[in-house]
Amino acid sequence: MDGEVMMQQCGVRYSETPKENGFSHHARYSCGMHCPFCQNPDTKVIDTRISDDGHSIRRRRVCPKCNKRFTTVETSMLLVTKRSGGVEPFSRDKVITGVRKACQGRPVKEDALKMLGQKVEEDLRSRGLAEVTSDEVGKAILKPLKDLDVVAYLRFASVYQNFSNLEDFQNAIDQLRD
Repeated sequence: MDGEVMMQQCGVRYSETPKENGFSHHARYSCGMHCPFCQNPDTKVIDTRISDDGHSIRRRRVCPKCNKRFTTVETSMLLVTKRSGGVEPFSRDKVITGVRKACQGRPVKEDALKMLGQKVEEDLRSRGLAEVTSDEVGKAILKPLKDLDVVAYLRFASVYQNFSNLEDFQNAIDQLRD
């Protein structure tokens, strides 16, 4: 970042000064990505990297007209359709918060909750769908939660599957024993 002036706009990071720092020299022009400085419609990609979690692509670009460099980050949005019919972006934090409530008083570490959230998101994204139901999110939580803590699993399942009596709990316990 040394010598760069950065600004944040619409999830795109721009750099006003050229930087020679080991980016690959595999440059290509990309149609449709306008330079944020001079609005030139053709910019050159000089480096592409996939994020550690595999859910976003970082591209370093240069404008051949004004020679300014900028970075774009491309992500795909996973949407969740709620029972009410509303649609909202998937939130790993929301998954972790829900599971944290089920784990209250249990010997479950915060790192384990974060890993569970990551597993749930990876499971849902691996389906290749742009939109999933809240029911599918709940089902995706159950398996890794059962592996993490069976008491927390029962707590979560009782709310998610709307247990209404002791028989529902007994059936879930019997399934755990099988």
